[in-house]
Amino acid sequence: MNNKGFSTGDTIVEVIFAVAIFSLVAVCSLLIMNQGVSNAQKALEITMVRQEIDAQAEALRFINASYIHNYQSYSSNQYSQLWNDITTSYTNTSPSTYSDDVCPTSLPARSFILNAKKAIIGPSIQPSASTFSRVVYSGDNATSAEGIWIEAVKISMPPGNSQDNADYIDFHIRACWDGPGQSTPTVIGTIVRLYEPKG
Repeated sequence: MNNKGFSTGDTIVEVIFAVAIFSLVAVCSLLIMNQGVSNAQKALEITMVRQEIDAQAEALRFINASYIHNYQSYSSNQYSQLWNDITTSYTNTSPSTYSDDVCPTSLPARSFILNAKKAIIGPSIQPSASTFSRVVYSGDNATSAEGIWIEAVKISMPPGNSQDNADYIDFHIRACWDGPGQSTPTVIGTIVRLYEPKG
């Protein structure tokens, strides 16, 4: 019998197999896209937080340099006074320890943050960040700090050291926040060592 007037179609098994392959490719593509977006957002957040940490470090260096300049000239200004306030009111004898698995729910006593635009002590600090660690500004005024703080740890030089006419303070600038698509928080920080003359 001649079947020239009829064409055979795909069987149900072939259709299901094609739909399954298409679904698998679509789901894999969405997962890869989501992972790429998550990685891009994480990289952006780390860059933004690193810039905030660098701003805090530069403000600390400026305050310290102003203190040293005025120490040599036996004069005083607001920044050398601020250095004295930091070394007397905000300095600890040892750094705090934290777990990298969770951000701290409370910050150590004497932790502080700077308004980097004015080089003054900044606002109160919230231990958790709503998005990423940052100091929030309104114009030149810092209104809040989220998930970023500074701990000052003063170390005295041992007697007989070649630099026994100076002390130094290690400023631990720390940031912790919950990044996108991560089970553990993102934690970054740096230590800025600044010397101060004595005697």
